[in-house]
Amino acid sequence: MTTATPRTLAEELRTRSDRGLAGLLRARPDLLNPVPGDLTQLATRAGTRASVVRAVERLDTFALQTAEALAIAPDPCPYPTLAALMAGDAGNAAVAAALPRAVAALRAQALVWGPDDRLRLVRTARELLTPSPARPSPTGLGPTVAEATAGMSPGRIQEILAAAGLPATHDPVSAVAALTGLFCDRARMAALLDTAPAEAVAVLDKLLWGPPYGAVTDRPAAHLQWLLDRGLLLPAGARNVVLPREAALHLRAGRAHRAPEPVPPALDPATARDPQLVDNAAASQAFTALATVEELLKEWDLGGPPVLRAGGLSVRDLKRTAVALDTTEPLAAFWLELAHAAGLIASDGEADERYAATPAAEDWLQLPDHQRWAALVAAWLPATRTPGVVGTADAKGRALAALGPHLDRSPAPEVRHRVLTLLATLPPGTSVPERALLSRLRWERPLRAAAPATQPPAASSPPQGPAQAAPPSTAADGAAGPAPTDDLRSRLAQWTLIEAELLGVTGRGALAAHGRTLLRTTGDTGPSAETDTDADASPIAGALTPLTPLAPAEATATAVRAAALLAPLLPEPLDHVLLQADLTAVAPGPLRRPLAEALAVLADIESKGGATVYRFTPASVRRALDAGRSAAELQEFLTTHSRTPVPQPLAYLIDDVARRHGQLRVGAASAYVRCDDDALLSEILADRRAAALRLRRLAPTVLAAQSAPEQLLDGLRAMGYAPAAESAAGDVLVARADSYRTPPRTAPTPVPDGPPPPDRTLLEAAVRAIRAGDLAATAARKPATAPADTAPPTPGALPRTTSAETLATMQAAVLTSSPVWIGYVNADGAASQRVIAPVRVEGGYVTAYDHTSDEVRTYPLHRITGVSELADDAV
Repeated sequence: MTTATPRTLAEELRTRSDRGLAGLLRARPDLLNPVPGDLTQLATRAGTRASVVRAVERLDTFALQTAEALAIAPDPCPYPTLAALMAGDAGNAAVAAALPRAVAALRAQALVWGPDDRLRLVRTARELLTPSPARPSPTGLGPTVAEATAGMSPGRIQEILAAAGLPATHDPVSAVAALTGLFCDRARMAALLDTAPAEAVAVLDKLLWGPPYGAVTDRPAAHLQWLLDRGLLLPAGARNVVLPREAALHLRAGRAHRAPEPVPPALDPATARDPQLVDNAAASQAFTALATVEELLKEWDLGGPPVLRAGGLSVRDLKRTAVALDTTEPLAAFWLELAHAAGLIASDGEADERYAATPAAEDWLQLPDHQRWAALVAAWLPATRTPGVVGTADAKGRALAALGPHLDRSPAPEVRHRVLTLLATLPPGTSVPERALLSRLRWERPLRAAAPATQPPAASSPPQGPAQAAPPSTAADGAAGPAPTDDLRSRLAQWTLIEAELLGVTGRGALAAHGRTLLRTTGDTGPSAETDTDADASPIAGALTPLTPLAPAEATATAVRAAALLAPLLPEPLDHVLLQADLTAVAPGPLRRPLAEALAVLADIESKGGATVYRFTPASVRRALDAGRSAAELQEFLTTHSRTPVPQPLAYLIDDVARRHGQLRVGAASAYVRCDDDALLSEILADRRAAALRLRRLAPTVLAAQSAPEQLLDGLRAMGYAPAAESAAGDVLVARADSYRTPPRTAPTPVPDGPPPPDRTLLEAAVRAIRAGDLAATAARKPATAPADTAPPTPGALPRTTSAETLATMQAAVLTSSPVWIGYVNADGAASQRVIAPVRVEGGYVTAYDHTSDEVRTYPLHRITGVSELADDAV
């Protein structure tokens, strides 16, 4: 049984309900790896430096400020003392209202324990947050009087007491206590400062909010000497001084922070738009995203660029891809990484490794538009690969390449999810400036950049000049000035806004209706907002709504739901074009896939957008003829799919190219040219441009060449002819390029930011196991009888009994139906303590209900190290 006032963190954890323990494990999943054996192990692990650092980094600004105030407060700290440090002498209604929530959040994460009259910050957190010369605190406070005078001679301390008007004492301890009492007494301290020179007060004002350290010369000015004589500046080194904490708090009117931030920054100014316009704009951009990825796959259909030796895409190939997609290089890197995350492109793994589309890309292309969009978004939400860092330098100064290594940024999914969640809190169709979102994100996860461990320049003074002090540190409170945007979290948020707009998740800066469906339907309250109550039907129910990103499976499910809302907004594919007399065709919208593929062979795309313009040229018509289409088939195709008559110039162009197409035949001799019209062959031989082909006449209708067939075809086409390739049997070869695909590839796996959050099943099992293990470790035992010369057992050690004693105790427990405490060593040699209720003993085995695992198990008697009866009131 625990006492009314817990003496340790472990004792307080024993007073928590299952819901409270579940909230702790949900907020700090690193405590579950592996599952602690009991609450003492859980408390020990919760106090390790690595775990505390991770927990502190996830505090919001006000909770962090509260922890910083506890770090400079007495230990233990009464709640009124903490409230005075946060609100100051004048009080602050907003701080007073928010402080209970902050303390509850610190308690829920086991960073603070104890009742309100004895709040204790865990030792590791205190060490991290307490100010020191090498690690200044964001509070800007220095050491206490006791800490600053630790190495001072007793005589010097007595001199300070005399100058401050305090009576002399008999020892340094009482002297330090007297000086501390003076600085903490508002009335006496005010009277002392009223006698200070104006220059001395100015020096104190410069050091007030930090850094509290300064430098002085061997002969300080009179006003500095006045401060040194009265202990308002205490030595901090050979020529350095520091403003003691108690004096600074008096000058600050009791406030630990310059600007407490009890409430998050508001998301304003807000711009309201028609939600339908936002949804339509997002749907239009979603369709453009599909077209862009499709264009990328088409560009790499025959095989993409080579893979760099170190991995990734070269700068030149990235530029070529950007030109092909008609976009910038950063956006091209985004589309490449998105297709890679969706498993649509990958490296082929061959000796001459290069990128290409995967077999999954074929399946993706056949899906309806809304399902293709869902696949892209489901890959984007949990992705940790960050295309925004492409082109920046890594730790070794090398530029990071698209599709290359070292692009994973673990916080990306959490930031992405949080940005969308903040946009979802706004009314439909409403957007806010980027700066407002960044300020809110910074308040939720303030960055704690460590100050350099160098001597801070502060109150240096020339012999006769005024004191000089460094300006207050901009990192002191994080409230002055706008939120910086050069940290990783802010950049991730900026990239999220850009990428969400590109994918059609947002439109005109506002979250679309289908974008809202990408988020969880439950509220994101987080473990820190939980109350320790057992009112819920399930004790774990309140511990499952933290601010965590979507898992891949969950992202897929939400993307499918969002795609169902997006589908009606996407344009319906058309089955027609509008032919014009200037040898162009206009597609007034997206075309059906077979029509778009056929038209892309017959014509060149001249411009893209809401309406795509195709241009017919002799080369494009020849390309269609090379693909096996005849002139009649091309005419019929255009007549069928055009809402306007086929213009006469286009019909003439097709007939003219078809009439000349195939007159010349190129085969392998190494190559030859065959034509029934010997005059045409003579014309080719007489053309100076044919000199590079090294042609000679073998017969009136045959020319031989020393060039390869492909080179000969290209050369004749460059001269304006329309040759056709033929096989060894004399048949025309249809020039259909074969698509190149990689072997089956899996999409890259996101790199999580720490251990994944536990699900309901794991939480329930972990809480049950910890409770049972704690019962086994803390259950009261009956004192074992032992010889007089035997040393008493070590607390927490496994019980030791002989085989006969073990068997006899087990049999007695079966008859009396009483639980016992055993030590057990499993097959792997791991020892544990268990509380069991034996049911049957036979054949060298004991069958019992195990309170530790909450199940009936069978134990070999030879693996039980010993057994002890529990005290009558233990269970």
